Amino acid sequence: MSIIKVKDKSFKTSITEAEIKERVKAVAQQISKDMEGKNPLLLGVLNGAFIFAADLIREMTIPCEISFVKLASYQGTTSTGKIKEVFGINEDLTNRTVIIVEDIVESGLTMKQMIESLGTRNPESIHICTLFFKPSKLKENIHPEYVAFSIPDDFILGYGLDYDQQARGLKDIYTIIDE
Repeated sequence: MSIIKVKDKSFKTSITEAEIKERVKAVAQQISKDMEGKNPLLLGVLNGAFIFAADLIREMTIPCEISFVKLASYQGTTSTGKIKEVFGINEDLTNRTVIIVEDIVESGLTMKQMIESLGTRNPESIHICTLFFKPSKLKENIHPEYVAFSIPDDFILGYGLDYDQQARGLKDIYTIIDE
């Protein structure tokens, strides 16, 4: 286990690159099995899910497409609770199978808003795939179908997740150390 410092906070390794790769592959295999015969649109949520979405699509064994939407709700280490869409989707979603690819689902507010927004565009179905899920923080009645890791309510970074835009490129996941 290594300890790193990012800005004013210290973090320790909690999930290794090898563990992440193993779980991403397993999730991709499950989606590929469940979506056999379809051409789902993976909708990655920027910025945090860009690495996960890239690794996920490379492990998929069925035809699929990818696009991205940028949302913002974080400031520092806490969610602001206010979600704003920064830029959206250009694809026609009518009768499409859409899989939202998120880095982390906590309260479910972002997912609820996205599902409501996407639902107005007549998709055949909407599914949620998340790298991390914090069930203890969930406030909305949403249920991610594809979850790589269920984790406790700790602040994490690495593998696309950041602290004030820093440390997204780390290959492992790090958990904040209480100081």
